Amino acid sequence: QVQLVESGGGLVQAGGSLRLSCAASGSIFRFNVMGWHRQVPGKQRELVASITSGGFTNYADSVKGRFTIARDGAKDTVYLQMNSLKSEDTAVYYCFFVVDRTYWGQGTQVTVSS
Repeated sequence: QVQLVESGGGLVQAGGSLRLSCAASGSIFRFNVMGWHRQVPGKQRELVASITSGGFTNYADSVKGRFTIARDGAKDTVYLQMNSLKSEDTAVYYCFFVVDRTYWGQGTQVTVSS
């Protein structure tokens, strides 16, 4: 059984930075994709960034140039460095790992004040 534990959310002023982390517990011998979604109340969850086992990254247009996804394979951890944060980045951020199926973190709140 794989469990994902997120950390790093919080309150930050517009223009500031936050770094989210998502660590997997349990044995992950091979993952396909890991990454982050976010969700605002009343809206659909949207993909923010993802990274494949081969290191290929993908970003939502709204975060390109501001967010960077990275992984530490030895620690089964994925990170999301968020710079130049905007109020519209305010959301609950969920990490995910695709192994035999998709596993989700519990979500961490990111609030950007303008």
